[in-house]
Order: sequence, then structure tokens, then C-alpha cells
Amino acid sequence: MQVTETLKDGLKRAYAITVTAAELDAEVQKKLLEAQPEVEIKGFRKGRVPLAILKKQFGQRMIGDAMQDAIDGAMKDHFNNTGDRPALQPEVKMVAGETWKEGQDVVVEMTYECLPPIPEVDAGKIKLERLSVKADDAAIAEALKNLAGSAQSFEPKKKASKSKKGDQVVIDFKGSVDGEYFDGGAGEDYPLVLGSNSFIPGFEDQLIGAKAGDEVKVNVSFPENYGAAHLAGKAAVFECTVKEVREPKEAEIDDELAKKFGAEDLAALKGQIAERLEAEYKGAARAVMKRSLLDQLDAQVKFDLPPALVEAEAAQIAHQLWHEENPHVHDHNHGAVEPTAEHKKLAERRVRLGLVLAEVGRKAEVTVTDAEMTQAVLAAARQYPGQERAFFEFVQKNAQMQQQLRAPVFEDKVVYHIVAGAKVTEKEISKDALQKLVEALDEM
Repeated sequence: MQVTETLKDGLKRAYAITVTAAELDAEVQKKLLEAQPEVEIKGFRKGRVPLAILKKQFGQRMIGDAMQDAIDGAMKDHFNNTGDRPALQPEVKMVAGETWKEGQDVVVEMTYECLPPIPEVDAGKIKLERLSVKADDAAIAEALKNLAGSAQSFEPKKKASKSKKGDQVVIDFKGSVDGEYFDGGAGEDYPLVLGSNSFIPGFEDQLIGAKAGDEVKVNVSFPENYGAAHLAGKAAVFECTVKEVREPKEAEIDDELAKKFGAEDLAALKGQIAERLEAEYKGAARAVMKRSLLDQLDAQVKFDLPPALVEAEAAQIAHQLWHEENPHVHDHNHGAVEPTAEHKKLAERRVRLGLVLAEVGRKAEVTVTDAEMTQAVLAAARQYPGQERAFFEFVQKNAQMQQQLRAPVFEDKVVYHIVAGAKVTEKEISKDALQKLVEALDEM
């Protein structure tokens, strides 16, 4: 086999790989000999089928396998010898195309963009602040008030009292489209909180001002993207009977409230809230410090980027942002989304930082342990309540999904490795100051 360089331009590489007819034939013979003991054909005992007959029956398939193995081996040797690391999967195509015939040499062209040399990161030049926030009495009181609100109950209002936003109305309802009642459009004694937006848009607003005993016809239209296709976009009328109007009553902030949330008493609940708040502050502070670290790395380390890698990342960013701007589109059967200059700029930063962190992690021998991977899978599975087992099985069979879950764990471990060598100062700030820093992250 022969590998000949045909292009070396910046990070772009191209090579011609030649597998001679004799080498290919030898590889086919080798595969036939390996298969012979297990082959059984009518008229011959198992393992006694002559090679000539084996070649006639299986030769074409063996040639394809031998060709692929020879090219894969040549590529592996090439990357081992040159030290090149392709940015993306190399493109390999046969030079002769469809004109190749058995007995001829096989010549393929391999093209790729190689990863550039990554400069060393000088962690000692990186200056970071490790921010901390204490959970003060005001924050704990606010959290307690929110808990009390979530534990609120509803008490009946006087019979003549009109409902208002925030009240709960108990209703019987029956819906129709074009004068025909439809399945799933009826309910009895349904407790609906006005303003909860749990019903079709516009439904709850038309019940504001109703009293117990009122009959109300609610006119609404189902959203165009409604789950039931036969109702999507259709105008509907719901005949509602208001059976009772109830007003909200917040729970008292006392030991009884604490017990509802699993605490022994109010003091214990306050302690739990303080711990939870400080854990949230710590997570936000880590995000702020990580952004500062990445900004400094981006400014410190400069090198040429593989254009194909940047283009692929820019396309992915454009695609993702398009779906965020068009949340009603759930599939990917839409036209290509052309990346903008802003997408490309962000892609260059992501690719640069990704390559830097990967190189630092490689040199520091950072790995993701099985236990860490299991924790990542468990955390992701919580997004699919009731389908955890199916999610686990999906991850086990999907290498790409495994990589998606592993990547952020690896990145965080590399970041912590760099932080360990950086100049870090401790600084206590207020919750509001931390909130402003977090909001600034979202604007970048």
C-alpha cells in the first residue's frame, strides 16, 4: 500500500491511498482461508469447500470487505505515523469511481482538515473571583412566603360574590364545535383557578365576574398547533355552569406549614431553605466564574481553526436558534437556515474553547468515571418521569447520546483543573449583585 500526499494547504490535507491488485487479492485469500473452516455447501463437508468455489460464491463480498479493511488500515497507519488528528471524519472516495474492475489497483482519495497545534494554557495568568452569597433573613422570608402561596387553600365566597382573577371556580362544562359535542370536551365539578392559563387561551377570562349558579357560554378557538388535529384551529363553544366561587387563602407560616414540606418545625424549614438558597447561589457563582475563565482563555490562546468545524458549529447554532424563535415547529423538515456573521463569530469562540479544553483535558489525563456518567444519565432521566427505564435503554444503545451526556461532565472537570492552577480570590457579594452578573451571562 502506498500513501501519497496531494495537498497540504494550512490545515487542509489530501492523500492518495493505493492498494495494489496483488495486495487486495492477498487480503481476499486471507479472508477466504479464515472463513473456510465454517463454510458448509451442498456436496462438500463442512470446512472442505475448495477455495476456488468459495471465491466464486463469496468473492465479490470478500473483495468489498478486503478493500474496506485495507483502506481503514492505511488510514490508521497514516494518522499514527503523522500525528494528524482530523477535525471531522475524513472524506474518502474512490478515484476511479464506477470504472474500477477486479484485477486493477484500488486508488482512493482521502481529504480532511487536521486539528491545529494547541498552544499551552498558562493557568497562572488567569485571575478569578470565587463569589459567595449568604442566605439572609429577607431571602428566607421571601421563600417562605412563596411556599405558603403554593400551599394555599380555597374557601367558598358568598353566593352573590363575583369571581375575580386568582379565584377558583367549580364548574361543569360541555364543549361543541359546529354544534356537535366532541369527546373529551366535558367535565363535572372541575376546580379551575382563573388566571392559571390551564385551559385554552381566552377561556378563563370569560369566567371572570361570574357568580355561583350562573350559566356562561365561553367562545374560544383551539390553537393551530393543538394536540388533537381534528380540533386544531377550530372555533368552539363551552356551556359552563358555575357551581361555586372560592377565594384563595394562603397557608399560615408556622410549624404546620413546615410539616407539610417534610420539616420537623418552622425553624428546621428555615434551615433547609437557607441550605437550598446557598446551594443555588453557589451554582450561579460557579457559572459566573466559569464564564470569566472561558473569556480569559479565549483572549489568551489564539490559533487557526479548521474551517469545516467552524461551519458545522455555525450551522448548528443557526438551527438551534431558529427552533427557539419558532417553538411551534417540532420537526426538522424545514429549509436550510443560513448562518449569519454573528453565528460564525460565536461558532469560532465555541470551537476554539472546545479544542483548548479538550487539549488541556487530554494532557492532564482527565476522564469521566463510570460513576460520574451514571449520575449524568440519572439527572437526564429525571426529565422523563415514568419513562426512565426506556431512557436508560436508549442511552445504552446510542453512542452519540452518551457523548452528549459525557461532554459537559468532562468540560467541568477540565475547568476545575484549570481553576486549581489559577489565581483565585474569595469575595462575598449580595444576592442582587449575583443576580445582575447572572443576567449579564444571558445577554452575552
